[in-house]
Amino acid sequence: MTVSLVAFLVLIAAFAIGCFTRINAGLLALVAAFGVGTLIGGLSLDDVMAGFPTELLLILVGATLLFGIVKQTGTIDLLAYWAERLANGHRILVAVLMFLLTALLASAGAFTPAAIAIVAPVALALGARFGISTLAMGLVVIQGANAGAFSPVNPFGALANVMLDKAGASDGTLKLYVYCFLFNAVLAVIAYVGVQALVRRRATQAGGRSESRSESRSDLPASGAPQGGVGGGAAGGVLTEPARTETLPQKVDVTPMRLLSLVSLGALLVLTTVFGLDVGVASIALAVVLIVVNPDVQQRTIDTMPWSAILLVTGIVTYVGMLESVGALEHLQGGIESLGSGSIAALITSYVVGLISAFASTTGTLGVISPVVVPIAADPTLSALGVVTAISISSSVVDTSPMSTSGALLMASAKPEEERLFFRSLLLWAIGMIGVIPLLAWLAFVKLGIG
Repeated sequence: MTVSLVAFLVLIAAFAIGCFTRINAGLLALVAAFGVGTLIGGLSLDDVMAGFPTELLLILVGATLLFGIVKQTGTIDLLAYWAERLANGHRILVAVLMFLLTALLASAGAFTPAAIAIVAPVALALGARFGISTLAMGLVVIQGANAGAFSPVNPFGALANVMLDKAGASDGTLKLYVYCFLFNAVLAVIAYVGVQALVRRRATQAGGRSESRSESRSDLPASGAPQGGVGGGAAGGVLTEPARTETLPQKVDVTPMRLLSLVSLGALLVLTTVFGLDVGVASIALAVVLIVVNPDVQQRTIDTMPWSAILLVTGIVTYVGMLESVGALEHLQGGIESLGSGSIAALITSYVVGLISAFASTTGTLGVISPVVVPIAADPTLSALGVVTAISISSSVVDTSPMSTSGALLMASAKPEEERLFFRSLLLWAIGMIGVIPLLAWLAFVKLGIG
């Protein structure tokens, strides 16, 4: 058994253990990088340490620290309040604004799971009040997070931009973000319209069956008739339309700290995209400004930072660096190149990342696949931006899977009695995404060369 094969099997084992247990796959990968690299690959400790992503760690810590402070100050509650006021009782606007709120948070640098964890409870509660099914609103929230995920200041975007830079297409950063945003926006519309149409059809069929039973058993009292559609009570659920209620939104005041937090998010985008300042440095600098103004947020924010996700990403990327050092990635690249067509290689890679991401971390998957994508993207017959865009979309669109972090967070925001149906619904949607989206993204951005 070759060193490359052993190294890949260990990585797969780390992903599998991380998926089916509570053990962090990145932590396993970090330890395995030293074990496999030194004992089997013949590397020194310094060689393995050279693969540790110091710059990426700075980005992850800085962005999550800043975003955590924004959450602690109640700025997210303020944005949700503004969204509800803007909706002004219009159902469709509630979904649009929840999409935009999640996209805004992700665009400003929040991990997509973090953005979903904060917006989902608010969005599902608003959905219940405005008669939107849990599944429809949940899919809108996840697509909103994915829409903003490839911003230059988001960890997803940072990983994708590394691929662009190495493929010689560093000027495509903004286009990558725009294309991913628009693609996910269209997908959110399809998800919302499709699920709500299914809900209405099920409600109509249930109403017809209820009416038929009432006619055949006219001796039953009116209270014996089923209520609330298929699979749920009057309160609604995953595939039922909740009874709409009219209550006034709870007011959230604009405070100086919340206003300063909003300004800091805008400043982050300007400093990084206009002035080219490092994302990690800019995030930490702005976070320190907020801490100086309000020191009370410091400890609470540090305690709630997603250290598990940070360990996951840095551990996986360190292991990938070891794979590169022992030549394992060259073997994988050779296998893909043997297909004889860069275009077909891009399609197969899109399906591979989609399948892996459905059961594991998208950030970890992007870190693993990056060295394989770069040679494909650098093919002069293809658009480097198109290849990276297709693979980026394919890796993130399956985050609706209940076995991924984002899908699991969405399930955690739903009602306990809806758990089994919600799990099946999200899983079926993710399977559909794996089957269809890589092909569509490949056709649009690789074959047609959009961008």
